[in-house]
Amino acid sequence: MTAKTHPETRYWGIRVTEGPWLVMEVYKQLLPDGESTELSPDPSLKLRDHSPDGFQWGYGGAGPAQLALALLLDVTTSPDMAQAYYQDFKFDVVAAWGEEWEITSQEILDWLGREETRELHKSVMSSRN
Repeated sequence: MTAKTHPETRYWGIRVTEGPWLVMEVYKQLLPDGESTELSPDPSLKLRDHSPDGFQWGYGGAGPAQLALALLLDVTTSPDMAQAYYQDFKFDVVAAWGEEWEITSQEILDWLGREETRELHKSVMSSRN
């Protein structure tokens, strides 16, 4: 697993009502005191175009898939790894988020480590049968 070399990053999202529209805003911040910036969907859209209208969370659809892919890509910087795991990350983590959420890059890497261990275990067990 490839992690960026900069300090831990905090990611968070909030739902904001703007007139008749519900807007999903997603931010990231290098810890401990980096400036907050909006997480762009653009790098993930170049890999898979699930939701050109933006990120979503709280269910298992296209918007949450785009967010899961964007988060994994931002944390790992590996298109292959992000694409291999984003659907599982969407269902395991992103689909469970409510109105507001927060996660750190370390928590994402911990999830990836558990997922890779599960995949290895499945592979070993299936090769025994």
